[in-house]
Amino acid sequence: MKTFLSIICVTILAAFAQAETPNSQPAQSNQTTTTTTATSTTESTGTVTEFTPGSALILNTGSGEPVHYKVGKTVTYTNAKGKTITAERIRKDRKVRVHYVKEGNDMVVDSVTIVRP
Repeated sequence: MKTFLSIICVTILAAFAQAETPNSQPAQSNQTTTTTTATSTTESTGTVTEFTPGSALILNTGSGEPVHYKVGKTVTYTNAKGKTITAERIRKDRKVRVHYVKEGNDMVVDSVTIVRP
């Protein structure tokens, strides 16, 4: 009986050890790995405290600290009626609504709309 149990134990251990042995050749795979960066879009409304076209926008939303945004390369500026305007029309103390995309830790503005008071 002891011999029979010993043979079973050796067989199980040998099978387990063989299953644990790494394959010497890498497995071929037809799968493609893609990496995505988490982004989300949202809007915020407030008063412009600082604005540098093509660079930065600081907005006082009334909830404490001013919010810092990066200005994207293809920003659309519009007035309250929806007409496209130039960046120079965005001035300090103007109330605006910004649409931005959150890319990592940065909030990148892609649209600025002047809000009527």
